[in-house]
Amino acid sequence: MKILVVGNGGREHAIAWKLANEKNVDKVYVAPGNGGTFLDNRLENINITDLNELASFVIDNNVNFTVVGPEVPLSQGIVDIFRAKNLLIFGPTQKAAQLESSKAFAKDFMVKHNIPTAYYKTFNDNTKAKDYIYEKGVPIVIKDDGLAAGKGVVVAMDLVDALNAVDLMLDGSPNKKIVIEEFLEGEEASFIVMCDGKNILPLATSQDHKRLLDKDLGPNTGGMGAYSPAPVITSDIHKKIMESIIIPSVNGMHKDGITFTGFLYAGVMIDDKGNPKTLEFNCRMGDPETQPIMARLKTNLAEVFQASFEQKLDTIDLDWDSRFALGVVLAAHNYPNTPKTGDVIHGIDTIVEDFDIETNTIIFHAGTINKEQKTITNGGRVLCVVGLGSNVIQAQNNAYAKIQNIAFDGMQYRKDIGNKAIQNQ
Repeated sequence: MKILVVGNGGREHAIAWKLANEKNVDKVYVAPGNGGTFLDNRLENINITDLNELASFVIDNNVNFTVVGPEVPLSQGIVDIFRAKNLLIFGPTQKAAQLESSKAFAKDFMVKHNIPTAYYKTFNDNTKAKDYIYEKGVPIVIKDDGLAAGKGVVVAMDLVDALNAVDLMLDGSPNKKIVIEEFLEGEEASFIVMCDGKNILPLATSQDHKRLLDKDLGPNTGGMGAYSPAPVITSDIHKKIMESIIIPSVNGMHKDGITFTGFLYAGVMIDDKGNPKTLEFNCRMGDPETQPIMARLKTNLAEVFQASFEQKLDTIDLDWDSRFALGVVLAAHNYPNTPKTGDVIHGIDTIVEDFDIETNTIIFHAGTINKEQKTITNGGRVLCVVGLGSNVIQAQNNAYAKIQNIAFDGMQYRKDIGNKAIQNQ
């Protein structure tokens, strides 16, 4: 079996790594891939980003199916292009992907279908947006309507930050919109499911760490670390999320004439009474949540994707490693603003195709490339070091111990990934 994974981040490395471990998979292509996928001899990087050229590659190389990692090709209609050529591809159509590509679309959709979320208003005028902020006060949340690689959200705790966010996002560009919404109190978690157009298959729960600095301080990022499972999502809360958010969302899309296929990610805020509200939707797996989730998945992933194409996800019973998996992102200097690139990464001279048995860790690459037989930084989030352990503390210790052997100029990372899980156990 031949499979194509589209993307170049840590999420795509983790998915490709998992697929390459399956006995029924002969070849995994990654387009365009990164330094880690380049080093794994079971994977092959394909330097193609044009969507039509990717479809031609799939046809020419008899690829069985394609899995889309990032949001941009989904918003550009890669699924529609592939399906028009009768090619199997896992992901939502361009219309369905609006749940992520437009915050305003998602908020209107949630209100229409009674899906719990924060109150909000949409603006394309600076003055009106600022008047609304003066009226509501702070803290308040300002979101760029479009895709922003996980960084188009400002949680403003004071008035100056809120007003500056409006000016930054509504920069005079035509058709630019922002969503201003209520600040929700509680604990955030990630809830990801697979959809085949008919059935919903929940994945293991996880929790992301969006802020750059320890104790959830600093600017929002694409994610500085994650762990799975998330103790905050009890069986009761799991049921509430499925019944009040996930199922109504998939059914709501169907009522609106859109069949949802692919990954559906709900970022949820859980209040002190255990009630979830939807912060955002993504139409793909999260990054860095994918890395610990893939590290725990024992079921043959290729067979899961095949079942989805036959609308048989209801026949799949996912098997998970009982251990905790915890991933810590190593980011470049000056991330998330203008990250420094081009630095040699020390301590990862060889790729580990499976877990390091001695340390119970694996390193997934994101912003890396290879030059002259050296691995070089090439993005904001460079690596994700995943540790496994019988509990959160052990997984945390394993991941951070591995990090001590890795170095590149300006490397930054959070030291408290997993602390909330320890509190919730």
